[in-house]
Amino acid sequence: MDKNNKIHIIDVTNRDGVQTANLGLAKLQKTMINVYLDEMGIFQSEFGFPVTNHETNYLNANLELAELGVIKNLRLSGWTRAVVKDIVEAQKRVPKLKYINLSMSTSDQMIKNKFKGKIDRKEVLSNTADAVKYAKDHGFLIVGINAEDASRTNREFLLEFALKAKESGATRFRYCDTLGYDDPFTIYDNISYIAKHIKMDIELHCHNDLGMVVANSVMGAKAAIDNGVNAFINTTVNGLGERAGNADLVSVILALKKSSGFANNSKYMLDEKIDLSKAWKIAKYASYAFGVHIPINQPGVGSNAFAHESGIHADGALKDRRNYELYDYEELGRGEPDIIETGRMISTGEYGGIKGFRNVYGELEVNFECDEHAHRILELVRYANVHTQKPLINDELLFIAKYPEQARKILTVSPDALIPKDI
Repeated sequence: MDKNNKIHIIDVTNRDGVQTANLGLAKLQKTMINVYLDEMGIFQSEFGFPVTNHETNYLNANLELAELGVIKNLRLSGWTRAVVKDIVEAQKRVPKLKYINLSMSTSDQMIKNKFKGKIDRKEVLSNTADAVKYAKDHGFLIVGINAEDASRTNREFLLEFALKAKESGATRFRYCDTLGYDDPFTIYDNISYIAKHIKMDIELHCHNDLGMVVANSVMGAKAAIDNGVNAFINTTVNGLGERAGNADLVSVILALKKSSGFANNSKYMLDEKIDLSKAWKIAKYASYAFGVHIPINQPGVGSNAFAHESGIHADGALKDRRNYELYDYEELGRGEPDIIETGRMISTGEYGGIKGFRNVYGELEVNFECDEHAHRILELVRYANVHTQKPLINDELLFIAKYPEQARKILTVSPDALIPKDI
């Protein structure tokens, strides 16, 4: 086993999390998630769909932010189907995109009942090979291949699929437990079998339909490391995602840093760039942006995560916090009081004027070169408020003032190209 093998985090909030039914994020909010993920030291963000019209400006602007060093280390990756025409369209719309994951359904259930006879196993393999080869031949640095519904796929065919993808140039294999069908034992067994034969880095993309998503993700990563390859766990902030959700970012990190089988175990090294102290900040922001409260019993960031009421527990925690707390709340960036303004409050939004706007930015110690500059930023702030339909937080206001050109692109979503000229 190569001692350099590590477990990395690829957050998919901006691709899978935003597909949560009845929820979603504005493009500015998706951008802030990327900024916070970068601050947290997360390896990669699957930040959107490069073939989707309304994503184009946001995706290109975020890649510009990476070039400017605003997003310093976070890799920004796109998602498309494993279809050549999707890759062509992705490069047309987002030419600077260099990381991509291509997705193909592999289970007989989906081949028969989703594709409805349009393609069979043989064509699944050939279409995937064509897509991977095209992506590699046309400038993508990293090409991941996704086996959708891998946990319900015939094992021998899944291996054949993974080997075909590797032969065609794929860099990583994403094992998708699309319906949360696995348990920790089956996913360990399945990943061990795949990793042993393909010797290619493996991603774990798990869902929470049976409540085992974090355990499955961690055990899948363990299997990858045990068989000599790097592991990449897909997460979302606060576990949001389709149906019962995805693996929660903070819970996965805590499991890898604090559980008995992983804590201080040099065999299972979590990416050392991860800064857990940013957990509270990103969890709170995602809760605000999505409009979904953090459950009180959420590991690490829930309001009851460090609360003690039982006499025995309170007594024990007061004597030594380690009696009833496995880790310290300060490690997650918690402990500072949340201050709520109860007196006069001046805000700025879609109907804000220049006086209130200058007051708000004055509180943030932002000065403008001239009135024209101030009015230009005010107009962007107004549009941002229309865009999010929520009061902008300080970090959003600062972002707009510092990077107005990228903010303008992020806020620009135009359906004009889709409207027939004769209407």
